[in-house]
Amino acid sequence: MAEIKKIATRDSYGATLVELGKEREDFLVLDADLAEATKTAMFKKAFPDRFYDCGIAEQNMISIAAGIAATGKRVFASSFAMFAAGRAFEQIRNSVGYPHLNVVIAATHAGISVGEDGATHQCCEDIAIMRTIPGMTIINPADDTEAKLAVRAAIDHDGPVYMRLGRLAVPVVFDDDYSFEIGKGVVLKEGADATVIATGLMVSEALEAYETLKAEGINARIINIATIKPLDTEIVLKAAKETGALVTAEEHSVIGGLGSAVSEYLAETYPVPVLKVGVNDTFGTSGPAAELLDKYNLRAKDIAEKVKQAIALK
Repeated sequence: MAEIKKIATRDSYGATLVELGKEREDFLVLDADLAEATKTAMFKKAFPDRFYDCGIAEQNMISIAAGIAATGKRVFASSFAMFAAGRAFEQIRNSVGYPHLNVVIAATHAGISVGEDGATHQCCEDIAIMRTIPGMTIINPADDTEAKLAVRAAIDHDGPVYMRLGRLAVPVVFDDDYSFEIGKGVVLKEGADATVIATGLMVSEALEAYETLKAEGINARIINIATIKPLDTEIVLKAAKETGALVTAEEHSVIGGLGSAVSEYLAETYPVPVLKVGVNDTFGTSGPAAELLDKYNLRAKDIAEKVKQAIALK
């Protein structure tokens, strides 16, 4: 069996910035003294006159990004998710969100898989925080292919974008002919017994869970939702009506993320059992990323077990 190719979505981000830089000159890239880690250093090396290191000052970086965007330029502003979404929330809300400016906040090192950096850097609350900002688009790519397409889509999107990127190298699950559209989910596997709606690195885990369940005679539908806001309510509603039970899977708190978005929508439109796989209202801890995914029950086996529980509730 061929070895599965793995690439961190932060690497996909850096590489795509360079590609875009060669194609167009209408955008700038800002970073908060983390260019090597966020991979904006690739762009800095290629286009030093279009890159600005704002220092360890995310609040100031977002304010600068807003000012540049107000002149008509497009801007990518990068830092770790904990600092981009957490430290700079007020500036994102008031200076970017309120005037609906074209700033892409590219937040790397999101979720538990940050690993050894521990709880202070493992941001499992960022989707919840960003969902509260009116007009904010939230994209959480599953792999290298989707991340590259998402960066290209984000640069031309009207309004602010929060793009969630990871440190951990994750399996490449999509081919080069994969089509990405902001606001649209994609059915990856068909099934009628229940639906798994996954985002980010949990998509590869959901696909593995599909095989496990299939071997047990359970046919689960697998849906990838990269755009958490706006949520593709059409694909969610169809899954609820046709399979009658849902499981959401995300490397984020079970509070306020994809699971909450799906549950909130279905509670008002078509109530069915919705169970969540995610970080269960707790802080992370320091350790190797793979071991943390096991510790916090973010694996295929955990998704498969939740699917069985959801089916039992139908």
